[in-house]
Amino acid sequence: MYRLQTPRIRPSSGNWSWWPSWRPTSMSLLKSAEAKILACIRNEVWSRFVTLPNQNRIWTLTVTSRTAHKPSNQVASCTPLVMVHGFGGGVGLWIQNLDALSSSRPVYAFDLLGFGRSSRPPFPADASLAEEQFVSSIEQWRQTVGVERMILLGHSLGGYLATSYSIQHPERVAHLILVDPWGFPERAQPPSEGSSQSLEVKRPGPPRWVKAVASVFSLFNPLAIIRAAGPWGPGLVNRFRPDFKSKFEDFFDDNTMSEYLYHCNAQTPSGEVGFRAMTESLGWAKRPMVQRVTLLTPSMPVTMLYGARSWVDSSTGKHVAALRGHSPTRVLLIDDASHHVYADQPEEFNRVVVNICNNVD
Repeated sequence: MYRLQTPRIRPSSGNWSWWPSWRPTSMSLLKSAEAKILACIRNEVWSRFVTLPNQNRIWTLTVTSRTAHKPSNQVASCTPLVMVHGFGGGVGLWIQNLDALSSSRPVYAFDLLGFGRSSRPPFPADASLAEEQFVSSIEQWRQTVGVERMILLGHSLGGYLATSYSIQHPERVAHLILVDPWGFPERAQPPSEGSSQSLEVKRPGPPRWVKAVASVFSLFNPLAIIRAAGPWGPGLVNRFRPDFKSKFEDFFDDNTMSEYLYHCNAQTPSGEVGFRAMTESLGWAKRPMVQRVTLLTPSMPVTMLYGARSWVDSSTGKHVAALRGHSPTRVLLIDDASHHVYADQPEEFNRVVVNICNNVD
């Protein structure tokens, strides 16, 4: 008689790869969902995997105008715009921006290493090493594609990584555009007893149960619940992010965008692991970028775009401008926009970014 043996399950560091493979997703389904989105682009699109020296692959779009107002040789000589998405995103989220922004210059958009359709290698648990893996992949991508100098735009996590890249490779960046960047402010420290701050009226902190829930979730990768939900995962995305349907309603009247987001994030976590390594409780950065912005080349122009209704505090932008002193730094707010500025107010976002790009050439 044979005894049925139950396999030993070893969950590791919040990685749900051991969970039964019952999720209704695959890279093929992600490819199909993305193809439906990219079919809306009117300009010329070249989509392909860019293979890095270490054999990791970065999924990349190159978008150029069909009806440029400049001669083709002048368009080709314009400084290209490179767009870096935020946490949990991918190139499909730029669908309302790619045509307008590529009207006078080449635009590159790629899935960060560990996200979207790009390779999903292991990431180290150390914050600085995880950050360096992201940044070095961007530089290897640039070298492989052959972009000499670029206007670098990053949203949320992409803004954090774009800044880190610009510190290390300033000669490659003509202008740094940060859109509602994550990871800049330092975590507020509680005032010590007897300090002048402690004598002020204290704001109530989060309830104890909120801290307890946050401590539990800190044991897992940020989007583990989507994968753990199995066949209910797509419904969770729809339930918790219903705004994505309205943000892209000019293109789709169904769940196309939420399905894309689900398939982006229901795969084996990789970049998500790297992001978790860089964060501490409640989403604060372990290595706040505000401590390093003075390392940016003083002559490098920086523009920080914030949504006026975003959860990201735009006062950090003013702090960055103060730290940079006489270096060219602008902080702009876009009305009626939340964290996803590019999707909430795409026309205004596109107008601002096009003006920035035109001033570079």
